[in-house]
Amino acid sequence: MNLACLVLAAGLGTRLRPLTDLRPKPLCPVNNVPLVDANLARGARHAESVAVNVHHHRDRMVAHLEGRAHLSVEPEPLGTAGALGNLREWIDGRDVLVINADAWHADSLDDLVRGWDRERPRLLVVEDRSRPDFHGRYRYTGACVLPARVAFRLPSEFSGLYAEVFAREPIDLCPSAEPFFDCGTIRDYHAANLHASGGRTVAGEGARILGRAERCVLWPGVTVGPDEYLTDAIRAADDVTVSAR
Repeated sequence: MNLACLVLAAGLGTRLRPLTDLRPKPLCPVNNVPLVDANLARGARHAESVAVNVHHHRDRMVAHLEGRAHLSVEPEPLGTAGALGNLREWIDGRDVLVINADAWHADSLDDLVRGWDRERPRLLVVEDRSRPDFHGRYRYTGACVLPARVAFRLPSEFSGLYAEVFAREPIDLCPSAEPFFDCGTIRDYHAANLHASGGRTVAGEGARILGRAERCVLWPGVTVGPDEYLTDAIRAADDVTVSAR
């Protein structure tokens, strides 16, 4: 299948502050792997070429991704649909796999792509009746495949996929039973880390635990002091610790 992939990574990450004051949300690590890296790997499994759009902390994003993907630097955010419209020339008439960089999902995307009719947009969903997006039952996981005709008509100005595609086109839902976390909030980001680590504290490179840290996420280089006892927390810097309770 002649498939392009866009990893959406231009969001401001306001709900994840103060973590996103230190680094862009796509570079926040889950089990020591930046979210954008995990989703680049998922996309590259199925697409012949991958692009990433960037805006917030753009210099840091470009430095992290340069040479690994086609980069679309947005001086102003274009939204999930506008990002695709802005890449019309790069997409070059191909069907497109779209992945949200801030989602952590154990699903490989195999079932999403396999057997797709290439006529209707197909969305990967999980059953979640507490936060449904479709039919009062299914929640969108931030991954979909779009036919070339749909991608081609999207505007290159600020616009979203819900309004431009999901509400206007007949869509196909592909349910997944794999664990999914939208890492847009502190609680969900923490939960993604603990699921990926099997419930153990995640310690980044150079992190030191001199006291105790249970069910915590410790970013690279931070220290838990000898008199400290952290539980269910994220320490992103020595002076930035947030509770995930």
